[in-house]
Amino acid sequence: MQISKVMVVDDDPSIRRIAEISLTRVGRWNVLMVQSGEAALSALGDFNPDVIVMDFMMPGMDGAELFAEMRKLTDTPIIFMTAKVHVHEVHGYYQIGANGVISKPFDPMKLPEQIQSICQQPSQSIQQTSGIA
Repeated sequence: MQISKVMVVDDDPSIRRIAEISLTRVGRWNVLMVQSGEAALSALGDFNPDVIVMDFMMPGMDGAELFAEMRKLTDTPIIFMTAKVHVHEVHGYYQIGANGVISKPFDPMKLPEQIQSICQQPSQSIQQTSGIA
């Protein structure tokens, strides 16, 4: 899968800024940063991302709710980028249909590579690339 456009959904401005720098400078991708689920849903059709990277814990609409709403609109790969990475939590992300999980804190130099790796995996054999045990 060739990636050129990435939507990042995270309520933390610091995470958004680091991810934006990483994905534009290292990944050389066109990136749309949004701070809420509502903003992501509003921008989805106009931006038409190749992949969506989202936090799981957000105020208002959390990651599970946003995932469900996005699945009604698109089959774009969705990757959770979260600090909640206990084995049972990661298993839950895959159970709802996530394409991958990247743990926070993430390495900005490796973030584009992690996203690309997840997107290249066949959907029936998705495995995490975050190093989570």
